[in-house]
Amino acid sequence: MKRLTIFLLLLVLLFPKVKAQDDGAAAAAVVGGLLAIGAGIAAVEAMKEQAELTATQWVLGNHPEMTSFSLKTLDFDGKKLKDMSNVSVITYKIQEFTPADKPELDGHKQVLFMFTSRGWINEYGIDFSKVRWHLIDNVEWMNMMTAYAMVASGQTDQIEIRETLKTGKIVNRGVKVRSSMAIPFYKLEGDMYVVTDYSDFMKLLYNERSLGLFIKETGDLVQIGRGDIIEIHEFFYGED
Repeated sequence: MKRLTIFLLLLVLLFPKVKAQDDGAAAAAVVGGLLAIGAGIAAVEAMKEQAELTATQWVLGNHPEMTSFSLKTLDFDGKKLKDMSNVSVITYKIQEFTPADKPELDGHKQVLFMFTSRGWINEYGIDFSKVRWHLIDNVEWMNMMTAYAMVASGQTDQIEIRETLKTGKIVNRGVKVRSSMAIPFYKLEGDMYVVTDYSDFMKLLYNERSLGLFIKETGDLVQIGRGDIIEIHEFFYGED
């Protein structure tokens, strides 16, 4: 709602005087447009809050050992209301901390995936019966990225790949260590995929644009953008 207020303040500043009917009609159109934009932003913010609340409830119900933690959405920024129904995965960064006055986030890190199925958004908001949850830590993320790097590059030395991932950075074309491309990924067309059967829960797919996850239980193929892969990897292995 803060962003909606900002839009209205901008409206006042931009249109301080409406002196004629034509000007009034034009200003009314602008007002309507700004209100629509503001309402869309507010709707996305409300959806984000609802999703974060439900994610928090899922953590509380399924992981009672976590008694002090921070939970933030990773990938709602920049989303438009009309695009939300096409979102297939929402990720949350979770980090535990020691309770104190103005505590620092210095505890165990995890990432929670919220996988969505078709129709997960309806006129009432989010239908959480069409949602599946998957919580991972840095060990599982490293296992996933090792399998992903293997299928994306054809390299088979898991130990070497793990060491490279720990010190390197995942970019669009592979894994970089400093300025050198240590593990180059295949160059594929946009409709080409390379697949590995990762676990009972999912298959991993590589193409040039994203990490694909095929969720076996629901039969849904979801994609995590390269930017989100980079951010999750830096969350686990970047410098604090």
